[in-house]
Amino acid sequence: MKSFVAAAATLAFATTATARTFTVVNKCSYTIWPGLFTDLNVGTAVPDQPTGWEQPSGQTVTFTVPDNWKAGRIWGRRDCDFSTNPGPNSCADGGCNGGLECDAHTGTGVPPATVAEFTFQGDGNQDWYDVSLVDGFNIPIRVDNDKGCSVADCPVDLNANCPAELAGPTDSSGTVVGCKSACVAGLGDQTNNPNCCTGTHNTAATCPPSGVQDYSYFKNNCPNSYAYAYDESSGTALWTCDSGLAADYTITFCP
Repeated sequence: MKSFVAAAATLAFATTATARTFTVVNKCSYTIWPGLFTDLNVGTAVPDQPTGWEQPSGQTVTFTVPDNWKAGRIWGRRDCDFSTNPGPNSCADGGCNGGLECDAHTGTGVPPATVAEFTFQGDGNQDWYDVSLVDGFNIPIRVDNDKGCSVADCPVDLNANCPAELAGPTDSSGTVVGCKSACVAGLGDQTNNPNCCTGTHNTAATCPPSGVQDYSYFKNNCPNSYAYAYDESSGTALWTCDSGLAADYTITFCP
């Protein structure tokens, strides 16, 4: 989705194959179904974890991730039922091709979804990571580590006060369980759109945050998140940690 993944993956380093520990914690009051995806066009190293699983409230799941994981993402899904016709519509939000286990090639998740993104051993031998709201929000997330590097997070539930033009989908009771970005909501001209940074707005200079509808709603509530395609200029969107530290990461849902 974002330009940093490709950029961060351009510099490879010859290192001994080792692994990091990832801990996924569900502090939500409800069951979630995390999704895990690796862009195999960027790198072939994959975690030793299924690409989707059920995780009840209060449960912690731990697995290992290769030191050279590229273009990886983790997000949460809610209100899932894979018993019939499993696929992207099997969950109230965040569903993916494949059902419970997201398809290895196309299972990136249906927006809106709050996404934790990672590229290890990227430019400058850095871990690059962020919490992305580029496609919108569904569940609060925090990403931290054991080496004292910066926290990336969106700890606020943005669904409750989501602007009306962005709100949805809803669950069976009519409660909003997703808050789309202006681009995903289809606001504006889809071929030349500052909300999507397309057409004449396809550079950081021509797509400032001031031109992105409802940018302030996402960024003010979640300042340590990646709130639109060129949010690097905020200085609080994209985070790094020296890959030589071999940091282990914790992803907490509903921190």
